[in-house]
Amino acid sequence: MKSFLATLLATMLLIGIIQAQPTLYRLVNFVLWESDEMNPYAGLTLGNDGNFYGTTSDGNNNVGTVFRVTIDGTLTTLATFNYTNGVNPLAGLTLGKDGNFYGTTFGYNSVSTVFQITTNGTLTTLVYFNGTNGASPYAGLTLGNDDNFYGTTEYGGNTGYGTIFQVTTNGTLTTMASFSGTNGAYPMAALTLDNDGNFYGTTSEGGCYGDGTVFQITTNGTLTMLASFNGTNGAYPVAALTLGNDGNFYGTTANGGINDYGTVFQITTNGEMTTLVNFSGTNGAFPYAGLTLCNDGNFYGTTEGGGLNNGSIFQVTINGTLTTLVNFSGTNGNWPMSSLAVGNDGNFYGTTEEGGASYNGENVGAGTVFKLIVPPTINALSISNHAATIPISGLARPSVQIQVTGFTFLVQSMS
Repeated sequence: MKSFLATLLATMLLIGIIQAQPTLYRLVNFVLWESDEMNPYAGLTLGNDGNFYGTTSDGNNNVGTVFRVTIDGTLTTLATFNYTNGVNPLAGLTLGKDGNFYGTTFGYNSVSTVFQITTNGTLTTLVYFNGTNGASPYAGLTLGNDDNFYGTTEYGGNTGYGTIFQVTTNGTLTTMASFSGTNGAYPMAALTLDNDGNFYGTTSEGGCYGDGTVFQITTNGTLTMLASFNGTNGAYPVAALTLGNDGNFYGTTANGGINDYGTVFQITTNGEMTTLVNFSGTNGAFPYAGLTLCNDGNFYGTTEGGGLNNGSIFQVTINGTLTTLVNFSGTNGNWPMSSLAVGNDGNFYGTTEEGGASYNGENVGAGTVFKLIVPPTINALSISNHAATIPISGLARPSVQIQVTGFTFLVQSMS
């Protein structure tokens, strides 16, 4: 009898978890005539205080802002750009070891910068780009092992095809490399630090076929092109790479693939590339954002289009199995352009560039901040010796096993 009850309870728990669906909550509406903040291109960064920090590219006379948002959706504007200290940030923030955030402003043929901002909103401009040392950084910064920041500019440098740079926390800028076109052009993605201490990244154009590249750069500035996209295997990569648990990198291309809706790919450190996913439109299209690796071993990302034509959130395994979790509909957001962040509560947080609020049937939304709750996954179900064991993997929490013996639940950590 106890064995039957244990099995029944375990089965009921299993069915409940399987039937639970991902749920999207709209935390913040940026509204055209109500907000100083508009159009968040970039994703969110988790602070030491458990809150998220981000940027909007427009708002307050179309110059952009830096904001803080709590997990319950309380929004605070920390700083507003004013042209003299930069304009139109398109990238998210990077948390430094000093507890401050560091970021870039794109400039749109105006003032492009690297800046520091404290959690109370004190903004300090560290670098002004002048073309020769780079221009218009589309991407954010990456913290290196030496406590300096590394980044890219989409334009400028020796040939105008963009640069890779290092910047210290006091604003000393060193141009490490300039792209030439043949080795890549117009980098729009942040750099990714590997376990070997080198950085890996993508260029949106250039290379052997003009459709973009994957490259490696050492801290002494040695630039090596690892792979070129040719359209069939993807084109126009604009997102940063994500280092997998297997030591390989995973990324997206915004276009290309067999349907020209973009791809998910894997690439080794020696440049061997494998296409894992070809987007088809119905399962998403045009992934402008990179991937987020979670504790369950899967990657999560967004597509700017496809699904219901407003974008989607998806899960993909390392062998390329794609699952659409959410389709954006307009009222819950339009066109997510950025990767997902995981909060201390184990849920996903992100932004959409547009959508959200509506008035008299007209979409007046200027973007959203959202939370996505994804139910934990069941790895296996085993029943033996009058007990049922259910291993459960969460996104940010340690994996656990639930043992049902008679009427008793025993939770065991698997981490």
